[in-house]
Order: sequence, then C-alpha cells, then structure tokens
Amino acid sequence: MWLTDAGTKLAPCLDKEAFLIKLDIINEVVNRTGITKTKAEMAVETVFESMKKALEQGDRIELRGFGVFNVKPRKTGIGRNPRTGAEVSIPPGKAVRFKPGKELQTLQ
Repeated sequence: MWLTDAGTKLAPCLDKEAFLIKLDIINEVVNRTGITKTKAEMAVETVFESMKKALEQGDRIELRGFGVFNVKPRKTGIGRNPRTGAEVSIPPGKAVRFKPGKELQTLQ
C-alpha cells in the first residue's frame, strides 16, 4: 500500500501514474515505528547504500518474499538509431536485473 504524507492511499489513475519515492518510504518507517524522521532517513539511506555496494561488487541480493537483484553482463553489439537508421556501437557493460519473488508476482 502506498501512502501519502496525509496517510491516504495512492491509487493508480488512468491519466496519471502513481509512484513511490524515497521520502514516502521514510515517512512509512516513521509512521509504523514511531522513530524520528532523521533516524528513519538514516536507516533507509543505509539500506540503499549497502545494496548499491553489494551490487557494485557483483553480489546477489535476495530478499525473501520480495525478489532478487543481481548484476548481469551486457553484451557489446550494434544497434540502430531509430530516427536516422544509422548504426550505433553499443559498448559492453553491466546491468542490474530484478526478478520478483512469488509473493510479488501474485499481486492483483
């Protein structure tokens, strides 16, 4: 459930897409735990920073009931600019992939 600062639910609209930002997560931590906003912000930042570090090192992040994040190599190749049709070289790199867990896949 996504909550706004006022505690109301956000529902996706047909003309406007609802989204969740980091501040919404921080506010939800404050509302559920009663800790200060500063401490909640530190906690959320710490979680995200530790996830970034793990992914930079090539580690797999598995969150039971949520999903798995991992880094996969991206192949080099040749693509095309859709406007001009000109060939473009695509350099090799790495991409973060997310595979949702069973509970997340069954959302309605």
